[in-house]
Amino acid sequence: MSLFAQVQKRVGNFFLNAKFETGDETLSVLGASGAGKSLLLKCLAGIEKPDNGKIILNGRVLFDSETRIDLAPQKRSVGYLFQSCALFPNMTVFQNAVCAARDKDFAAHCLKNFGLAGKENLYPHMLSGGEKQRVALARLLASEPDALLFDEPFSALDSNRKSELERMILDLLEEKKRPSILVTHDRNEAFRLSKKISVMESGTLYEPMDKLDFFERPRTLSRAILGGCKNITRLEWNGGQSATALDWGMELSFSSVVPKNERKGFAGFRAHFFETGEKGGQNVFLCKIERVIEDAFSYVIYFRHDGFLGDSKSLLCWEVQKEVWKKIEPSLEQKKLFVKIDARRLMFLNKEGS
Repeated sequence: MSLFAQVQKRVGNFFLNAKFETGDETLSVLGASGAGKSLLLKCLAGIEKPDNGKIILNGRVLFDSETRIDLAPQKRSVGYLFQSCALFPNMTVFQNAVCAARDKDFAAHCLKNFGLAGKENLYPHMLSGGEKQRVALARLLASEPDALLFDEPFSALDSNRKSELERMILDLLEEKKRPSILVTHDRNEAFRLSKKISVMESGTLYEPMDKLDFFERPRTLSRAILGGCKNITRLEWNGGQSATALDWGMELSFSSVVPKNERKGFAGFRAHFFETGEKGGQNVFLCKIERVIEDAFSYVIYFRHDGFLGDSKSLLCWEVQKEVWKKIEPSLEQKKLFVKIDARRLMFLNKEGS
């Protein structure tokens, strides 16, 4: 099974430009609001018509601007789980599930599998948000599609209902094994539910990456930001063994020469990689604590290189477990601390497309 798409569409001043191919696995499309993620799904489903391009599912052409093929949504065998559920308000739960089903008994089976037995005669306004999403998921499965599209399916749910539905979708993806696209702005959802991740920025879809590479070696600024990297700085290289972190006010040194092709314009450092260090050690800096925020299981520490008067970008973020911070905090003098940046954990980054 495979899904190939190369589509372009202009809507006002916005231009969608996307190309990808995926097999019987889940590809997450990660991007900020307004990046064009939902528009891409609508083009795949046939709700929106691209200006140019081609969409092929399992060797069957769904859309081709050159040959003027444009199959209607109901003929594409593409299941679409909308963010808003998109249930018909004047239909019962069973009627919603069966409207796109090939077999009524199978639709009833899907409702039962999603814990909706006994609710078949209820209407959407009588259901909770999580129940509505389960009805929509049962309807999607009952249509027996060849590809699955998920448009931020958890965004309107509380954490408990979100976890429950996420498990259901994960079970569905593992069982059915068909091309699936998950649109989200949540990096953790993308990591849990997919094998590959692609970034969409201002309408452009960039090359998919293995999810581990996406987080450990993002290579570009937008991937690092969408992947949750909270500490990013512009770099000014001073030869091959040192660079100035302009936004942090620090001179970073490296144990060996960094090859020219690896010297990027930016660097990122993940918030949970900071360590305390000894004065005089490599990349150990005296830092001033500006704010400490208590989270449920950790502390978030905001600090800057002591004496560096930069803007908000100069504040670095350290996420540290509570038991670790409680050992560090009593020894602080004037809210100052020696912090180490391990150069091996720095991520060198370029702007997307450069």
